[in-house]
Amino acid sequence: MVDKNMVLDRNQFFERAGLVYENWEDGKYGLNNIKSLLIVNGGSINPYSKTAAFQYWLFGQELIDSIILFLKDQISILVKDRKVSFFKSIVSNEFNGKVPPVNIISRNKSDNDDGNFQKFVDLIRAAGGKIGTVMKEKTQSEFGNSWNRVIEQNGMEKTDISMGLTNLLSVKDEKEIELIRKSSEVTCKVWSLAKQRFVKIIDETKVRHSFSLNRVRHSELSKEISKYIKHSESEKSISKYEIDSCYDPIVMSGGIYSFKWSHESSKDYLLTQTGTIITSFGARFSNYCTNLTRTMLIFPTSELTNAYESILSTHEAVISALKPDVKLNEVYEIGLDTLKKKNPELAEHLYKKELGFSTGIEFRESQLTISAKCNEVVKAGMVFVVYIGVDNIRNTKNGDEEAPAAIAISDTILVKNDGKNEILTGNAKSRLKSNVISMIETEETVQTQKKQLGRGQRNVMMNDKTRNKITNEEMRREKQKELYEKLTEDAKARMIGKESGKEKEENVNNENNSLVAYKSENRFPQDSDIQKMLIHVDRKNNSVILPISGIPVPYHISMIKSSMISTEENFTYLRINFVTSGGTIGKKNEKEPLISADFIKELTFREDKNHHNLVNADRQIKEIQKRLKQEKEEKQETEGLVKQEKLILSVNRVSPKLKELHVRPTIIPKKLTGSLEAHTNGFRYTSIRNDRIDILYNNIKHAFFQPCDNEMIILLHFQLKNAVLWGKKAYTDVQFYSEIAEVSMDLGSYKMMQERDEMRKEQMDRDMRRRLNSAYSSFCEKVSRLTNGKIEFDSPFSELGFLGVPHLSTVTLKPTTSCLVNLTEWPHFIVTLSEVELVHFERVGLQLKNFDMVFIFKDYSIKPKKVTDIPISSLEKIKEWLHTCDIWYSEGKEPLKWAYIMKTALEDPVGFFEIGGWSTIGTDSSGHDIMDSDDSDAYETEDEGKNPDESSSDSESESDDEEEEEETDDEESMDSDEDSDMEEDDEEMVDRKRPSSSDTGPSSKRRK
Repeated sequence: MVDKNMVLDRNQFFERAGLVYENWEDGKYGLNNIKSLLIVNGGSINPYSKTAAFQYWLFGQELIDSIILFLKDQISILVKDRKVSFFKSIVSNEFNGKVPPVNIISRNKSDNDDGNFQKFVDLIRAAGGKIGTVMKEKTQSEFGNSWNRVIEQNGMEKTDISMGLTNLLSVKDEKEIELIRKSSEVTCKVWSLAKQRFVKIIDETKVRHSFSLNRVRHSELSKEISKYIKHSESEKSISKYEIDSCYDPIVMSGGIYSFKWSHESSKDYLLTQTGTIITSFGARFSNYCTNLTRTMLIFPTSELTNAYESILSTHEAVISALKPDVKLNEVYEIGLDTLKKKNPELAEHLYKKELGFSTGIEFRESQLTISAKCNEVVKAGMVFVVYIGVDNIRNTKNGDEEAPAAIAISDTILVKNDGKNEILTGNAKSRLKSNVISMIETEETVQTQKKQLGRGQRNVMMNDKTRNKITNEEMRREKQKELYEKLTEDAKARMIGKESGKEKEENVNNENNSLVAYKSENRFPQDSDIQKMLIHVDRKNNSVILPISGIPVPYHISMIKSSMISTEENFTYLRINFVTSGGTIGKKNEKEPLISADFIKELTFREDKNHHNLVNADRQIKEIQKRLKQEKEEKQETEGLVKQEKLILSVNRVSPKLKELHVRPTIIPKKLTGSLEAHTNGFRYTSIRNDRIDILYNNIKHAFFQPCDNEMIILLHFQLKNAVLWGKKAYTDVQFYSEIAEVSMDLGSYKMMQERDEMRKEQMDRDMRRRLNSAYSSFCEKVSRLTNGKIEFDSPFSELGFLGVPHLSTVTLKPTTSCLVNLTEWPHFIVTLSEVELVHFERVGLQLKNFDMVFIFKDYSIKPKKVTDIPISSLEKIKEWLHTCDIWYSEGKEPLKWAYIMKTALEDPVGFFEIGGWSTIGTDSSGHDIMDSDDSDAYETEDEGKNPDESSSDSESESDDEEEEEETDDEESMDSDEDSDMEEDDEEMVDRKRPSSSDTGPSSKRRK
């Protein structure tokens, strides 16, 4: 049935209908002699019918009892009365690209559609030739049977186009790939819960030494996994999608195995002895399927572990062989040969019918299988389920033959043009150590277990901990080295052209896929905050370590519902609220299976007001929560100057609105006030003179809200993805603000005021700030709800602010969750941290009170941004902030010629990285000089690049001795052969006015 709330995507329909006509014109897969394409949906027992899949793909809905007729000159669709309104947006009388006019016909039940059937018969006869349709599917409804009788009575010749539709649906577009990725996320999350359930069952059985208590049947576990999948619908980010299981989950163990997808889980008990447990299931997310099969080895012997490694190698070989233009039977042979080389005995028991199949809206595409008989070619954008299964594997324990074991591994794969294929279900680890259940026992345990009648003691091996305490600075150095190595690898791949799959792999691994903070004790951080029993936020693993009763306890960030900071008297309090049973678990939103367990609802911590551990922890928790949310948002917009779509005005009379706002820059000629209102797809600013500025939601890159606390204005700032033409100029930033008071005022006017008047004015000022903050905050919250979280306003962290000169005047720069900004002064300053490659500090040392900070972007064609005259007292705070943002930084004593450096990196990236790349610009975070003496000439300081006129003017402006003048002359001769163009660029960057006091030290000369 058609969802009443669902709207047909007009653009998607014409785009995909155009693909139908393109394939029709090519004439492949039996479409060459066909004059009409006929899709009839009369209902089917098979939930994965070809007709239903095609309708889901084209319309987003299945239309039962409908007929779709594609002709060269028109498209006719016969549907029920209540479904006609669903197609209103695509009805047309003109061609739309290759798609002809679309006509919708309503069914007539009074004559059982005889008149409508005759209309379609006349259209087919007028087109001539054969009818292309899906012939192998049988209809159930009277509508479908009546149509089939009409076709037979008129003697029309039909041709099967199943292979043509298969080829059409097999290559996925970006929207389909994104849905399959979300389906894979759900599948991986469910496996995490199922795996925990298996471990708990085996653990309880072993601990109690009883095989009759707490045992669970395969069929019961299958139902539990189905519930895990369906409970995912409660997650906010995917609540609008329909989620179901592709098939009844399959759980097998104890020597009875089957590799058929129709296999039903038996009522036998789950195996808890030496052997294997095979689990197969898949999520059907908005009708798109994924599949996952994992085998858990229970107290395995060496035979089982060796067999698993061989099958895993075969699995990886098949995945690597699925590349464009390779035939599927060739991929099958590669997999078979790999297993024969690894373990010939296993190859005899391989499930040889197929090693996988294409998937999508149809779970298993029978015409695209990795088998010996399939000659179809692999294409980029196809999604395959790779499945390797081997049964009758020998299983011996202490010389005794146990029941034969089986091993099966399956993943969902996206075929890519370049580089490695993407394993969409890769978060569910298939490696051996992630799928082995074993028990570690010590000699004491073995001896005590003989005496104990109840539970035996079990010990877990822990890594030795060093007694040497690691300082924060040392921890920062180690992390900075790791960041630099990653930066260099990514930069090489980006600049030289080699693919770097490491970043993508890390992004996949860092996703919030498990409620477990640390899967092993080796990953538990050794930080000084933990040893001091302070709160530690682990950004790398998305975890928070809380001291409870003298024990550091880790919590995954998804278990934290919210955090709140407050101050009372001389103490700071941090309250952390957790997700409790019966609700949803963070962004994962699966129901907690342990209903009988005890849960912590909230924790409150207190510290002295002069300490900042709780404040920093609260800020970092909120940053991680927001970052994880932003990583899942879709960002697929075009770049460059674009023409905006039309703003769709909201019919709601209570749309979010702010009044009496000014706008910057001066898009409107006069300084007039106006109102900002949120509509269906964007904002509209209307001045009192009826000037209009429209900003669409899909073109907003950053949205900032800065309260008026300690500020003279309160503002909303929008940075756009693509520049928009307003008037005759293109703008990428627009700001709306209200003034709290006059920015400049005559202080002499206050001389005549009495004390009572001053107090009244101060109170009025506080009331105005409170009202404006409340109004702006309410506006931001309403916009976030209106856009379903697509637009969220980021606010600067005032406590992390520092002074600097990004343009001409000294301003306060404040970090946000994703940027470094100054929004109060105009022109504004915004640096997006995700676009920053590294940060370099200049003029650090020489007893100077100020230093400079340079931002180098990942796009080397963008000119680096420089902030000058930052107080040296802010250096440590800035380093710590960059470190928490995972940005590599370096420092040096001299200003560098960035125009020359960036030109070298762009023109000769190979040579740039051969001489050391970014490691040659100064010193690393440890303070040790890492510049190679042989390669140091590759970068010149700004002082060395000056022309003679600059040097002479500098020497006249300062009363230096003759030795310094001789040094300047030497520097002039070093750069006499440089290009004049490069010197002009350098002059533009260097020619800044610095304070002339002796405290700031020399700004343009180098001292010996």
